[in-house]
Amino acid sequence: MAAEEFRREWFEKDYYAVLGVPKNADQAAIKKAYRKLAQQHHPDANAGNTAAEDRFKEVSAANDVLGDPQKRAAYDRAREMGATGFGAGFPRGGVGGYPGGAQTIDLEDLLGGMFGGRPRSSGAARPRRGSDLETQVRLSFADAMAGVTVPVSLAGPAACGTCRGSGAAPGTQPATCGDCAGSGQRVVNQGVFQMAQTCARCGGSGRIVANPCATCRGTGTQRRTRTVQIKIPAGVRDAARIKLAGKGESGGAGATPGDLYVRVKVEPDEVFGRRGDDLVLTLPVTYPEAALGAHVQVPTMNGAVTLKVPAGTASGKTFRVKGKGAPRKGGHGDLLVTVEVDVPAKFSREEKKLLEQLQDARKESPRRDLGVA
Repeated sequence: MAAEEFRREWFEKDYYAVLGVPKNADQAAIKKAYRKLAQQHHPDANAGNTAAEDRFKEVSAANDVLGDPQKRAAYDRAREMGATGFGAGFPRGGVGGYPGGAQTIDLEDLLGGMFGGRPRSSGAARPRRGSDLETQVRLSFADAMAGVTVPVSLAGPAACGTCRGSGAAPGTQPATCGDCAGSGQRVVNQGVFQMAQTCARCGGSGRIVANPCATCRGTGTQRRTRTVQIKIPAGVRDAARIKLAGKGESGGAGATPGDLYVRVKVEPDEVFGRRGDDLVLTLPVTYPEAALGAHVQVPTMNGAVTLKVPAGTASGKTFRVKGKGAPRKGGHGDLLVTVEVDVPAKFSREEKKLLEQLQDARKESPRRDLGVA
């Protein structure tokens, strides 16, 4: 049969517990449990909630394995190996229940996942991906609507400025490791087993640096402060999380750098609020404007527009101004303008006289429907 690959995380993650189903659950039950949890923790329904986002990723990873019958069978065998010890989990007569079957096992991942240590057969550690970093930027409401580019300073391991992370001296290039042909692993046949071990010559990088960089001594990294230009898209929301692939911590020569996650904090505005892609504001109008109707000026993010307030408009009435909201893909949201009739705390003698005349002229009470005067 074909060689079978186990993943390290299979020994560490109980995917049945993640989905909340028993080990003997059928595929329909697994599918149902996944759909329920995915809907509950989907990022679109939990904007800015990192815990829900992480839970959604965990649930998706569990479904990716348990939702595929072949991956599920391999996962179950891997879990049995982790529970009983290396070798004890194999049925008699073959590997993984297949008589005479050949099974490729990543020995470093297997022993590292089961016992927390490195295999004694490995002469060097495999290059690891650089760590992800997270930072925060604060924006004014206006900058968030317009979109800006913000410089952010990061201190820590970064790609060497001399060799640009290759680990090789300027003018030279790392060579492909001849022992593993650049794969970083060597497969050793052990009867029914095919042991995949980290290449001892290149340490799993798949590269050989004959002339190391003098600045970083071949590591490909140096500790320094670097500036990353972060482009914030127009219309970004408060608590948005922006990913910049490959801008995290350097993983060293031959390794992939981590990612940089930028958390955006948008300061509140004195005039505008936000509701999804729509902007909202409260517009004060006088009693005559509300009663008789008027054309009034309304502020927007890019200049004032004229709004028609019909005669007899009640306080609290909301008008929609199309296309004057927050930027979004393919256009803009709307501006929701709520009219608020302004009642002065004090009146001039003339104003008071006119209001008394209006009160005398109006015969019907607005409270008539309540049965009171």
